[in-house]
Amino acid sequence: MARWDIREADGQIYSGGWRSGGGGTQPVVSPGDGGKVGLAGIADQHDVERAGARAAQAQAEWSRASYRVRADVLTRAADALREIRADVEDVLVRESGSLPAKAKHEVDKAIDELIAAAGLVTMSQGDLLPVEDPTTLGLARRIPVGVVGVIAPWNAPLMLAMRSVAPAIALGNAVLVKPDVKTAFSGGAVLAHIFEQAGLPDGVLHVLPGGAATGEAVVRSPHTNAISFTGSSAAGRRVGEIAGGLLKRVVLELGGNNAFIVLADADLDRAVAGGVGGTFRHQGQICMATGRHLVHESIADEYVERLKAAAEKLRLGDPKAPGTTLGPLITTAQAERVHGIVEAAVAGGARVVHGATHDGAYYQPTILDGVTADNAAFRSEIFGPVAPVTRFSTEEEALELANATEYGLSAAIHSRDVARALGFASRLRAGMVALNGQTIYDAAHIPMGGLGASGNGGRHGGHWNLDEFTYWQWVTVPTIQH
Repeated sequence: MARWDIREADGQIYSGGWRSGGGGTQPVVSPGDGGKVGLAGIADQHDVERAGARAAQAQAEWSRASYRVRADVLTRAADALREIRADVEDVLVRESGSLPAKAKHEVDKAIDELIAAAGLVTMSQGDLLPVEDPTTLGLARRIPVGVVGVIAPWNAPLMLAMRSVAPAIALGNAVLVKPDVKTAFSGGAVLAHIFEQAGLPDGVLHVLPGGAATGEAVVRSPHTNAISFTGSSAAGRRVGEIAGGLLKRVVLELGGNNAFIVLADADLDRAVAGGVGGTFRHQGQICMATGRHLVHESIADEYVERLKAAAEKLRLGDPKAPGTTLGPLITTAQAERVHGIVEAAVAGGARVVHGATHDGAYYQPTILDGVTADNAAFRSEIFGPVAPVTRFSTEEEALELANATEYGLSAAIHSRDVARALGFASRLRAGMVALNGQTIYDAAHIPMGGLGASGNGGRHGGHWNLDEFTYWQWVTVPTIQH
């Protein structure tokens, strides 16, 4: 197989035998150096409708493919991604501002998603149910939902697209995937390439780069039966509103303002390491990033000092440069948004311990102390390298602070008493909780999702994907013929 190169896809992001681009083209720009990564063709409503009609036609045939055929396609796609991973990692660094280590991790996770999806096809596809007539067999079986619209974000474009695309295809669906234009290659072109190399039948996968209008066209299309959206809570509400009005199944994996709770008996070395990683990994641009550091007042001074010492060691710079440990935010506009929250936090009484400045898209690692529950830094999903610290005096106060948010995605609790931490976790409104770890933790086989403004309770991962990408059909079969 020829080595994949982004130039092969320049302006030609497509699948299904035709090229999207009725909406013109848009340059993809590197947040690291401002250079042009490539040119993406923007899908307009006509592109979406044509793709939807073709996908519906192809899905009917794909759903009848043997489970072995579907598993083999997913496995070969994983092999194809392994073969071009060096190029893909390079594109992730250039396109999303990822550090090389984060890009490598993302490719690893995307491969995991493909392998896990291949395993879905051999899971139980139904149940045997009792029927009143003893001569009749009652079956409940899973049927593919049809065409799945996948709308993926820019922060982990390959992995977060693959999280829905791979299981949907494995379970017999066709897919329209709309990557963010800012990461149209790693979130779109790569998928088109590897599934083409894997032998996925023509028309089962369509890649449709674009903005909000393209995404809305995917949601509204009469050909999409279910929508899987990953992104901001504001955009997710709009997607949910449209999909709900059309009576479509919708899976929303949205934002988070995740609490990192450090109880008085915590191992401070471990807690600081978890807090640093949770806040500053990928510049804080992760839905599970630590948004609020809730620290017992007896250890808060030492925690803040250690957090500051760790932040001072971070090296902000071009992600391609050796030694860089903190890269740029996705755009200068995003850095300005983060800075606006920091300024509002300071105006509300928070104290800057470190950072709080930026140069273009490069935002200094920032620590704020004295953040109260009514402060902007406490209330907002910052989505940047900012660590707001809030002090508490009792465990009940910590619980109240942790739950004082509309979000409910992830949390972490640090305590040497595991039983105590487990009890605390049971009272948290969070879909995922780590004890003595980070708020950022993910795997292809776990139930990924949250509640409240973090999503509608949907779960990706493992057998939970069956609930998202299939529906139940009850079938009765006479066992005695007359």
